Amino acid sequence: MNETPLSSERYRQGMTTRRAVLGDAHVDRAQGATTPFDQPFQELITEGAWGTVWSRPELTKRERSIVTIALLAALGQDDEVAMHVRATANTGATREDVREALLHVAIYAGVPAANHAIKIAKQVFDRMDAESALNRGDHV
Repeated sequence: MNETPLSSERYRQGMTTRRAVLGDAHVDRAQGATTPFDQPFQELITEGAWGTVWSRPELTKRERSIVTIALLAALGQDDEVAMHVRATANTGATREDVREALLHVAIYAGVPAANHAIKIAKQVFDRMDAESALNRGDHV
């Protein structure tokens, strides 16, 4: 019997890891927006990125988070930078970790890339702080 991507162990592991890193709400939105056109892409990233790379035990989720943010910033992938900065709430990467990663980006990939990623990270952290304050019942 042929195993489909949706039934493969790598896909299942990928979905577990993806949910652990990005959160159920994000993954549910992505899954809900999936169409027949992009379903193969969703399967690819779930198996490849999340089921293979992110699920390897050699680096922690915190370490992978730091590396990922630096790479995405260096490549100018703004939406992905924001998504992975938000995911630090689940990976254990601290704001200091993000700052240090972006300092590396400045030296090895360029100041403009780091400067823009720092702007994005600050916006995401501000939103996360505001959401946290609302959840605690604080006045913002």
